[in-house]
Amino acid sequence: MGNDKLSLKKFLVGICAAGLLMTGCGSDGGEVKHDSQEKITKIGMITHLNAGEKQMEEYLFKVQEKTRAKVVNHVPVFFDNLSAMEMGLEAGKVDKISTYNCVANYLINKNNNLEFSNDSWISGLENNFCFAVKDDDAQLDADLEKVLAEMKSDGSLNKLISEYIVNVDKKNPPAIEIPNFEGADTIKIGVTGDLPPLDYISADGTPAGFNTALLAEIAKRLNKNVELVQIDSGARAVALSAGEIDVIFWVVVPEGEFFPKNIDTPDGIELSAPYFKDNISHIQLKK
Repeated sequence: MGNDKLSLKKFLVGICAAGLLMTGCGSDGGEVKHDSQEKITKIGMITHLNAGEKQMEEYLFKVQEKTRAKVVNHVPVFFDNLSAMEMGLEAGKVDKISTYNCVANYLINKNNNLEFSNDSWISGLENNFCFAVKDDDAQLDADLEKVLAEMKSDGSLNKLISEYIVNVDKKNPPAIEIPNFEGADTIKIGVTGDLPPLDYISADGTPAGFNTALLAEIAKRLNKNVELVQIDSGARAVALSAGEIDVIFWVVVPEGEFFPKNIDTPDGIELSAPYFKDNISHIQLKK
């Protein structure tokens, strides 16, 4: 696993939460230069750990210049969670919100007032989903890596993706029963509910959706109990480092010319190999 770890660390750059938005980037010290004739579009994103709104604006500017699509100045507006971002869109505080394609599909199916925004310049921007643990928790890290590799090899991971992401009832992701093993060790895993149908909390407060189904399968294979701990998106890094939870879901983006290292990486964490990938999508209120 050592070589795989080195390769992972080389190509993965940053993490963000429960994920849910386009990953930020660091500034290279340059200023964003805008044409006075440009249209201004405010785009909602989840708050990053190590990148501010101005740095994100510089990133978006460079991406659009590279793709020859620089006709609109996208100004990022950060929110602490998905609900606040949705309310910001409904209230006109932002013109669009940035999220993942499966989350966008969920939101559009749930809310008839929403639609995809035709932003071709973000085509191909892909993020990877993984687990994060404290870097001194080597055994748990190794256990998760082993199970993920097994599930990829035997096809069970793709089966869960098909059942709980691709073909799921996007309005009502199903609740999942997590097995309990008497006398077994317990792993505390943080869930935010901010990435439906991935990280999802049902109306009655029960965690559901893909990540919960994945955790149930991991519990079976490790013969360990899983305790789901609901936390706020903004508290995910603190909860992990403080030992309130053992594992949290993160999103990572492959390193590239627009992606500096350590965008949203807290000190002292280890990332698993990715278990799911998805493209960035923008959604807006129907015109």
